[in-house]
Amino acid sequence: MKALIVLALSTFSLAAMADEVSSTADTQVPVEHYTYSQHLDIAKVLDTSEIPNVCEVVPARMTYLDSTGQKHILEYRVMGNGCSNG
Repeated sequence: MKALIVLALSTFSLAAMADEVSSTADTQVPVEHYTYSQHLDIAKVLDTSEIPNVCEVVPARMTYLDSTGQKHILEYRVMGNGCSNG
């Protein structure tokens, strides 16, 4: 009976460790900096950063999956939303 309990606990521990490793791997995706000559392979956009309400160029980020399912984080520059034309 004790062996069965130890086996069950070790199975849960291994599953928790594997889950922790996969979530850590997700957070260690390197940030790529966009250049105009870069060819992008974007299959699905997962997230985009909010553009601040300022009148200047600001950094923005997009998290996406490519056609092979690999996750990427792309940093690029955009004009803020705080400019008015007049």
